Amino acid sequence: MSWTDLLLAQLLDPFRIGLIGALLYTALRNRAATGLAVPLAAGVGFVAVILPSTFGPGAAQGLGLWLVAGVGVLTNLLLLAGALLVWQVFRHFGGGAD
Repeated sequence: MSWTDLLLAQLLDPFRIGLIGALLYTALRNRAATGLAVPLAAGVGFVAVILPSTFGPGAAQGLGLWLVAGVGVLTNLLLLAGALLVWQVFRHFGGGAD
């Protein structure tokens, strides 16, 4: 499996998408106390490392854990950027009171 195949597989992983969505929701709810940058950065790193390490040695499919986690950071940043874009559009066009 190449790193581009890994990136695509991670981008389409519903569990990862849900975790990033929950991370954004939690960070937005607590931003008055914690800010946004540090919790989002910590969450992106946490999700990138914890998912491949909990699925066992076969999850990396022959790739090293650090390569899978590195691609996971890139994937999480892309998913977070998309989620932030959706949130901004929703907020701008009449949804949120934020």
